[in-house]
Amino acid sequence: MFFGKQVLPAQRDQNSIAPTEASSYPEHRQRLIGFFAVSEEKKKRWFWPWGLLATGLAGAGVVILRGCWHRKMSWPVRAQDHSYQVCLECGIKRLFDENAFRAYGPYSYDLNRLIAWDQARERRLQPAAGSKERRTAS
Repeated sequence: MFFGKQVLPAQRDQNSIAPTEASSYPEHRQRLIGFFAVSEEKKKRWFWPWGLLATGLAGAGVVILRGCWHRKMSWPVRAQDHSYQVCLECGIKRLFDENAFRAYGPYSYDLNRLIAWDQARERRLQPAAGSKERRTAS
């Protein structure tokens, strides 16, 4: 009888422990892995730290490959007739439209490059003034 239940020899599987064996507790069960006998309790203790290590390495890899997500942006700052925001974590800048109250354009660490990009965009959006000629009705 094993914990109130009779176990026949034919019903025992390889991992079950018979009550007549000296080590009848699950903590003392051992398995052969390669040439070493490792207890299952010790195996379970090492599973959690290795999983934590793997998760930490994966998170670090994402940060290294992706970089900053620019979630913490400053309030708009005005300089050289342009408004921009600065990421508080990495220091990158992005232009800001005060009328629509939203950021636009690419990210850059150089403010002069952002201003040059904005001026080139403004020139492309404005219609060419020399292409329309005014003619008199006569």
